[in-house]
Amino acid sequence: MELAKKYLGKEVEVIIDRPLGSRHPEYPDCVYPINAGYVPNTTAPDGEELDVYYLGINKPIDKATGVAVAVIHRLNDDDDKLVVVPAEVSFTNEEIEKLIEFQEKYFRYVIIREQID
Repeated sequence: MELAKKYLGKEVEVIIDRPLGSRHPEYPDCVYPINAGYVPNTTAPDGEELDVYYLGINKPIDKATGVAVAVIHRLNDDDDKLVVVPAEVSFTNEEIEKLIEFQEKYFRYVIIREQID
């Protein structure tokens, strides 16, 4: 979780390897209703690059820059996800949960937001 948390509030570049409308490579019944990808040149605890849910763009894209507004911290898995959005776009926790439910319904998780002082 520490890796993901260090990106909160920061602008990040994202490579989208699972664009909106694509199918999960291992679970073809799972169609991505959002763009998903990763932060390049990172290594998350699961050994892969840090995963990202990119919200706020309703068409398939291949890369994007945005602000990390939350971390989906899985309580029963070591594969945290960043929630990244275009600058000046915001989502409530409830809106995020509806958009990521397609995949996160299989896990117990909490949404961690940036601490504002």
